Amino acid sequence: MATSNASDHLDQIRTGYTFTEPSIVLGAAKVEGEVHADCLVRLPLGMMNRHGLVAGATGTGKTITLQVLTEQLSEAGVPVFVSDVKGDLTGLSTPGTSSEKLLARTQSVGMQWEAKNYPVEYFALGGDGSGVPIRATITSFGPILLSRILELNETQESSLQLIFHYADQKGLELIDLKDLRSVISHLTSDEGKDELKDLGGLSKATAGVILRELITLESQGMEKFFGEPEFNTSELLRTAPDGRGVISSLELSTLLQKPLLFSTFLMWLLADLFQELPEVGDVEKPKLVFFLDEAHLLFRDASKAFLESIMTTVRLIRSKGVGIFFVTQTPKDVPADVLGQLANRVQHALRAFTPDDAKALKQTISTFPTSPYDLEEALTQAGTGEAIVTVMNESGAPTPVAWTKMWTPRSNMGASESGVVTAAVQASPLLNEYGTAVDRESAFEKLSGDPAAGVPSTGGSAQGSSDGTTTQGSVSQGSPAGAEQDIHAEARRIEEEILGRPANVPAGGSSAPESGPQSAPQEAPEPVKEAPKSRPKPKDNVVMDVALDVANQLGREFLRGIFGTRRRRR
Repeated sequence: MATSNASDHLDQIRTGYTFTEPSIVLGAAKVEGEVHADCLVRLPLGMMNRHGLVAGATGTGKTITLQVLTEQLSEAGVPVFVSDVKGDLTGLSTPGTSSEKLLARTQSVGMQWEAKNYPVEYFALGGDGSGVPIRATITSFGPILLSRILELNETQESSLQLIFHYADQKGLELIDLKDLRSVISHLTSDEGKDELKDLGGLSKATAGVILRELITLESQGMEKFFGEPEFNTSELLRTAPDGRGVISSLELSTLLQKPLLFSTFLMWLLADLFQELPEVGDVEKPKLVFFLDEAHLLFRDASKAFLESIMTTVRLIRSKGVGIFFVTQTPKDVPADVLGQLANRVQHALRAFTPDDAKALKQTISTFPTSPYDLEEALTQAGTGEAIVTVMNESGAPTPVAWTKMWTPRSNMGASESGVVTAAVQASPLLNEYGTAVDRESAFEKLSGDPAAGVPSTGGSAQGSSDGTTTQGSVSQGSPAGAEQDIHAEARRIEEEILGRPANVPAGGSSAPESGPQSAPQEAPEPVKEAPKSRPKPKDNVVMDVALDVANQLGREFLRGIFGTRRRRR
């Protein structure tokens, strides 16, 4: 396997992974088929804000690696955020079980193993699960991220920004989806048609398209995520009384049904953290580390502008002491510009069953530093729980490539019993703060003229329904075809209720033909980049107001400007 003397190779790895600053251990080096317990492969804590990638085929040990990294970060006092797709990471709350086989393995990699559990806080998007609900207001989420969820084109996105600006100027708070659709309904009504005309870049047809997309979003049950109390992202930075970092685990059991909401939520979360955290530069250990499982969903069908926003976030947020690790099957799941920002690599085995697989393998090999290993052999023959590693050392240079037999988690490998998670949620100090949705007076109530017109929240509590029944407006969880029919039926019901006329979404589920923004080029004016210098601003030019607002805030609101998010009310 090796093309140089084994002893020299081992010394090269040992020297490359010996650090003076605090570090975590990944495992023991493997050279010419032999594991060396005295040659540990480490990752400096101070380099974890340079981000990383954990990749490998299904069943090669990515989740276990994520668990090992999370445990050691917590023990070092570093808060961690993990996205838990399969529920396996609930095992962090339960001590592992010792066995003769486990102890033999841990001894072979130089690990003094003992069973432990860790401080875990369980969360769920909008209460869609058993964890403490995470919610965001429509205003703080912003028009750009919302446009991504609604899959709007550029014209419609520009129009949505005008609607947000109108609501802001009129003092119409956009807290949840019904607030936004009530503003749009007002602008398309007889009462609001004059104000609609004043919004030069917004047509009634475009407003109607956005309204129907909002109704569909609401009928899919995503309205639970938008609302109050809004989650304060500083809750992710806590440590336990014993000094260990709190692990924030986001339950994503419905990820495959709602990948766009998940990916866009993460961008909102990172943008909000960037806004709130101070600049710290290079630090001994990170303030927070993210592990984003199923990372390919973050980039699926993403626009060029959105990918540029992600790349900017990854590049800039490290100065706030935040590290981001993407967990996925192959490096090609991550866009090249983002991949180039990931300094730490833990690559589990790859499979080369097809020509595309073989091509991906060669591309992966080309991204590693030159090594005495035969990397093609290493990447295809590494066993479960083994990985090919290179990280950034304390000087900012890549370490030698190390075929590594990974350490073993001290907590349970697999899901905890449901009662353990339930008990952790019920004991959470955050449950009283975020457990129950609040519906205060906002745009919906102001435009309806009835302060008591708020619609009670459904499914917004972490406790859920005791009898297992669904609340009004929920969607059937049966077959995909049945669920889709239910969604369209619910969309028609909501639209008819709002507009007081037959819905434009037909029973078959396809939208009515649109002659709106796509066939009306005049609805897509060029965005105004700056105000004319030779004349004063027109009094009622709303488009110009938007441009001037952006120009005035650009310097101090850079990252929020990228995503269109707003500063929250504290």
